[in-house]
Amino acid sequence: MEMFLTLSGGFTALLDWTVLAFMVSGFLIGTFFGAMPGLTSVLAIALLLPITYTIDVVPALVMCASIFMAGMYSGSITATTINIPGAPSSMMTAIEGHRLMKKGFGANALGHAALGSMIGGSVGALLLMTFMPVAAQASLLIRTPGKFSLVLFALVVIIIVDKGNIWKGVVATLLGVMIATIGIDVLQPIPRFNFGTETLVEGIDIMPLVIGAFAVSEVLVQAQSWDGALDRTLERARDLKIRRRDFVPPLSEIREIGVLTYLRSALIGYGIGILPGAGGSMAAFVSYAIARGGSRRPEEYGHGSREGIAAAESGNNAMCGGAFVPMLMFGIPGDPTTAIVLGVLVINGLQPGPRLLENQADLLAPMLASLFVSALVLIPLTLYLLGPYFVRIVSIPKGLLYSSIAVVALVGSYVATYSIFQMFLALIFGVLAFFMRKQGYSTVSLLLGFILGPDLEQYLRRALSLNDGNPSIFLTSPDSLFFLALTAGAVYLILFRPPRRVA
Repeated sequence: MEMFLTLSGGFTALLDWTVLAFMVSGFLIGTFFGAMPGLTSVLAIALLLPITYTIDVVPALVMCASIFMAGMYSGSITATTINIPGAPSSMMTAIEGHRLMKKGFGANALGHAALGSMIGGSVGALLLMTFMPVAAQASLLIRTPGKFSLVLFALVVIIIVDKGNIWKGVVATLLGVMIATIGIDVLQPIPRFNFGTETLVEGIDIMPLVIGAFAVSEVLVQAQSWDGALDRTLERARDLKIRRRDFVPPLSEIREIGVLTYLRSALIGYGIGILPGAGGSMAAFVSYAIARGGSRRPEEYGHGSREGIAAAESGNNAMCGGAFVPMLMFGIPGDPTTAIVLGVLVINGLQPGPRLLENQADLLAPMLASLFVSALVLIPLTLYLLGPYFVRIVSIPKGLLYSSIAVVALVGSYVATYSIFQMFLALIFGVLAFFMRKQGYSTVSLLLGFILGPDLEQYLRRALSLNDGNPSIFLTSPDSLFFLALTAGAVYLILFRPPRRVA
């Protein structure tokens, strides 16, 4: 009851006009940074970190929470409209949303993305507020072998989800894993694969790969496909009349997706968010893959599936709530954004741990309330007010649009890393991804292999060292067995089980 009253006080604190102004401004900043390729919510909070020295802790934490939720949601905007995910967690939305955009259902796709984000974010925030102490204890049950099997599960699903190009998926994923090995060893302070150059000792940052694989390669693809048909498409886009009610998904489509899909994806996203380092990309992809495996319309996936959008967006936004659990309980960030939020806590003298909830819950409650309100209220409100401008991005002349994207993306890669070399790498990865896309290799598999590869290696080596190099530890650990069984189930559901027939 005491915790309930404290959380109620958090919602009351949001009624203060100063705190409310910080929450709304944070959401708008997060929306802008999340939608622009190369500019992420991590960068937004990092750039605003100095401001936290001059304002109270409550507005600072409220602003961080709203930026986090907005950045996770708004990556779907450019993912849908121009096929460039504003954030890595929106990769699956780009696959389905942009297909719908090209069919003339861009507003509908953005509506489903917002609805999934709203449900997933709200559920994740509610679960955070309700079960944070219990969830923190549950995350401790997953030991090192289990973490390896979880990452292995994600990589296997990445490869098999595209049934027609499994071997190309293997190559792309392994290439991503190989790129991730460049730099300092994950367990020892020893540089590797740096080819004798100091510039590669620190490894390759994720931002050049994201920007190159999606922004730069998309610019090259569009430049190659430039023809008269494109000009006619632009002319139709300029004359397109977009009504705000077009962003509201029809009830019939929501019923086809099913409440179970939203809730299941939200629970998956929240659970993955609890695992330190998992992040929105894994949450979105696992939710998407499981939804595809159990779908009655698997043939729609890859061709504009509204169900796929709903699953991916519900999963990655629910992850926001889960990511706060290890950060608040143990000081272990669940993803890069909460790592910056952890810095805000420390700056303001708040030490993460079990006693934080007991002694300073009144300072944390407004932040948790902001996470919920941002998902439930600000996501649909922003889409309703600004949605027509999102869709009309395609009416901008392609030369101006994509040249601007290229400049902003490259500048974003420099701002994210402050390295001319990393910005040059974005160009290299863009050319590589361009040729990969021409040959049918998945850039999504490349990026997720890069993201998950270090965790796979780290947990494998740690688990083997715990058992004197004997791999039987993966078959004797209950948590590892669970995820291995989940992997086998995913292989069966995606590759071998016949699709359901709709009566």
